[in-house]
Amino acid sequence: MTDESHSAGNPGTAAGLANWHDLVRSRNPLGLSDLLADEVVFRSPIVHTPQVGRARTTMYLTGALHVLGNDDFTYVREVVDGANAVLEFTTTIDGIEVNGVDMIEFNDDGQIVDFKVMLRPMKGIQIVGQKMVEMLEALKSGQPS
Repeated sequence: MTDESHSAGNPGTAAGLANWHDLVRSRNPLGLSDLLADEVVFRSPIVHTPQVGRARTTMYLTGALHVLGNDDFTYVREVVDGANAVLEFTTTIDGIEVNGVDMIEFNDDGQIVDFKVMLRPMKGIQIVGQKMVEMLEALKSGQPS
């Protein structure tokens, strides 16, 4: 692959990324149904197996919007290359600073086809894991807190 083709870009990346930022700003997961491809794969820092499909990914990203998407949540760096975007974020949960990275791949239609989250430090992983378990249980019962 030449540098030119590598950096040529995916026509859907800019649109998909803009839609993702709008969704995060609004903290409204309703836009996920259009933003996620049918066979999207979600890779969690907490669950060791990839979660496949729009329904499962919607559940995890909805939980993450509730758990991580507080008033402290900020994207601090963004790197885009072709179909891929890497977004570094910071937030604070129960007094614990969490630093993470969303690695997102888009298709030509601007839909997310792969979403991987990485977190640090260990205390951050632990608090996010605890809060995500609670949130996913609440979402399964239809009662997000």
